[in-house]
Amino acid sequence: MNLFLDAFGWLFAPEQWTGADSIPERIGQHLFFTVIAFVIASIIAIPLGYLIGHTGKGREVAVAISGAARALPSFGLILLLVILVGVLQIGPSVTAALVILAIPSILAGAYAGLESVDRRTIDAARSVGMTEWQILTKVEIPLGLPLLISGLRSGLLQIVATATLAAYVGLGGLGFDILQGIQTRNYPQTLGGAIVVVVLALLLDALFGLLEHFAVPKGVRGARGGRIASEAKAPIEAQKAGGVAQGVSAAGR
Repeated sequence: MNLFLDAFGWLFAPEQWTGADSIPERIGQHLFFTVIAFVIASIIAIPLGYLIGHTGKGREVAVAISGAARALPSFGLILLLVILVGVLQIGPSVTAALVILAIPSILAGAYAGLESVDRRTIDAARSVGMTEWQILTKVEIPLGLPLLISGLRSGLLQIVATATLAAYVGLGGLGFDILQGIQTRNYPQTLGGAIVVVVLALLLDALFGLLEHFAVPKGVRGARGGRIASEAKAPIEAQKAGGVAQGVSAAGR
């Protein structure tokens, strides 16, 4: 209990919120890495996921690659890319690692969203003369949007958690306080830094949770299509539970 009190004492000390190495600056650095990696991963994964979900081709390959990517150790991947690319390109190396780790969740959300759409709905759209592009943009994407947002939500949490490891290669972010606390045996600082990471992740998770809720079309809420979407979302939700814990525990090591 004393450790938690000391951690909150460190966290709310005035000097932690002003100056060059303040918590707001660390949050800004952390969000900078997060946003760049999230945007790049989304640009890559969403079109590919929609292509797989609409055509049904390449799903097995995508599942295999996504599964392999999820098994990659975050810290090891960052160090490997830093070594391969070079210490002068640490920023791009870390960004590439975050993108690789986020793509599987976003890709799964994109193609699972389209696959969750009732085939009878798609057949009805074809029967009234809609083109494949119209079916994709006016039927499949709107109905599959909740699952896509769920995948984006999971990928974002993966990035937020893993970005704490950027401090180990000198990029700062919220992992800096965790690392510095371990090195100096200032455990209140380590715990305080971890608390900030968790709070940031929870806030972003809540934001995407609201987006996911409002993304469900009113006409299909509670319908069978909604139940299918919930079942398809289960594998994506299972990834989020360990996302933040993985990044913080890896930083603690």
